[in-house]
Amino acid sequence: MSGLCGYVATDAAADSGSVKQLLAGMGRTLARFDDSPVCIAAERGGGIAVAASADSVSVHGADGVLVAVWGRPLLNGCAENLAERFAALWLIKGAQACSALSGPFAVCAMAEAGEQLLLAIDRSGVHAMHYQQVRQGVLFGSSAAALQAHPHALTALDPQAIYNYLYFHTVPAPRTVYRGQRRLQPGEYLQYRHGHLQTGSYWQIEYQEQAATPFSELKQQFLATLESSVRRSAGSASTGAFLSGGTDSSTLAGMLASVSGSAPRTYSIGFDVAGYDEMRYARIAARHFGADHHELYVTAGDVAAAIPRIAAASDQPFGNSSAVPAYYCANMARTDGVTRLLGGDGGDELFGGNERYAHQAVLSRYEQLPSALRQVALEPLLFGLAGGLDLAPLRKARSYIEQAVMPMPARLETYNLLQRYGPGEVLHPDFLSRVDESAPIGQLNDCYWQGDGLSLINRMQTLDLRYTLADNDLRKVRLACELGGVDVAFPFLSDEMLAFSARLSPKDKLNGTRLRYFFKRALQDYLPGAILRKKKHGFGLPFGHWLQRDAGLQGLVLDSLSDLKKRQIIRADFIERLMHTLVAEHPAYHGTMVWVLMMLEQWLARSVAPAGK
Repeated sequence: MSGLCGYVATDAAADSGSVKQLLAGMGRTLARFDDSPVCIAAERGGGIAVAASADSVSVHGADGVLVAVWGRPLLNGCAENLAERFAALWLIKGAQACSALSGPFAVCAMAEAGEQLLLAIDRSGVHAMHYQQVRQGVLFGSSAAALQAHPHALTALDPQAIYNYLYFHTVPAPRTVYRGQRRLQPGEYLQYRHGHLQTGSYWQIEYQEQAATPFSELKQQFLATLESSVRRSAGSASTGAFLSGGTDSSTLAGMLASVSGSAPRTYSIGFDVAGYDEMRYARIAARHFGADHHELYVTAGDVAAAIPRIAAASDQPFGNSSAVPAYYCANMARTDGVTRLLGGDGGDELFGGNERYAHQAVLSRYEQLPSALRQVALEPLLFGLAGGLDLAPLRKARSYIEQAVMPMPARLETYNLLQRYGPGEVLHPDFLSRVDESAPIGQLNDCYWQGDGLSLINRMQTLDLRYTLADNDLRKVRLACELGGVDVAFPFLSDEMLAFSARLSPKDKLNGTRLRYFFKRALQDYLPGAILRKKKHGFGLPFGHWLQRDAGLQGLVLDSLSDLKKRQIIRADFIERLMHTLVAEHPAYHGTMVWVLMMLEQWLARSVAPAGK
């Protein structure tokens, strides 16, 4: 693993020694989680300092130009002399040179002793880049922790970012939890020229909805693309694969067997709780592909032990509980000698595998009815004449219409926990007065309507590539693998696979309510029938179930929430109602909010002053 941090100093008073000293501190912080930090500095009127010691980092410095590229990218299809070749291309094409890079990467390029700076990350947001403009110049780093080690870094928390965390269970880019610090979004670059900073996109997904390629040809293209993506993702590393028993992880396990020519090493997590254990399907896939399969049943005690580690390793609050099983998978793999795991993330989004896609397609049919039928007949009947009748069919019809008349993408947030409770019921009044409650849905609207004119499924895919993947699932898996001590790659998110998905027709992704229509047809002779028919589950954590039964986990949660009350972010009476009433009513649903609040306090306790101080 590798990382980078840097400081472009435009303050003429900064001398070479002080800049290098500051970078050394940033690098030590980065090295807490990244084995091989890269530190870069450029001073106005001075020299350039660079230190690199990671195989996955390519660095070039000559004639006043410094470039560092890290990750596993190709430049115009070639991996040789990446930084040197990118430097030459950058001087000709500027920020658009980034479009010649493919694969997971982050890049930094400097010229004129820091007067020009370019930062960029890959198209899927596998890598991260944080930055902050200060009077003295620009700070940047592949982790927020590296920036925080710099004396000019902003350390005040952003209330809006915390509100966004409670809404999304993560802090979506471009915001970070620190006021004034930002993070690049997928396919985005930052340019800093002579004191002026701007961001832009070097790539956006372009759908070809009218393409009409025969199925046999599409299938051949898909299988070839999948094989090359897995082969390149595995590389020369000792590679294994997550195996949940779903279509994506099972497909990757089988393809890993094909490209390696040996039994793939696969890793699964189970839970001894009814309705949560998917180990049966993982075993079906493992037998089908002859895998060297490894299993672990995670307990409530394992979860309690992992919580502080995950919070301490997180750059900012992160509330996806699936990080725990992913972490224990990574631990198993490292113990087994594996250095890289393949994750199936991206398959649902690219090929139409999320249940909400089908649900929204059903709701969208209401909009296609004649307006007279809707507004003159159906709605007056159901909400007027028959509004007082409490019959199951009428309740179901009213619920359908209430959801269907909501505009997208707000309709996707019907079950959002913060909205369902009501921000005023959850948040302390003083905290609520400092935030914009409409900001999260505003972000979603901006992203969703970038694809105006596209089909519903492709607009939802665009939304999910940003919020479900880059800001959540990829971050979860990378965090878990970093803690577990292994690298991770995502074959479904290769640039070639992104382009292939964009060429599929909307019906190839969602045919009526049939999810993954093309994907399942293309793999019907490859995957076991039981896996093709199963519903999506993954590594869901039975946290709410354990919370009611395990004293150790209860103690950790109650201590965390007791401290959180003192911060005047969450209303104390809401925490009491959540723990003593709501969780008992529906452990799985309300347990999610308990986890989100607990992880907020766990992060705050390690990153800011203790509550009440």
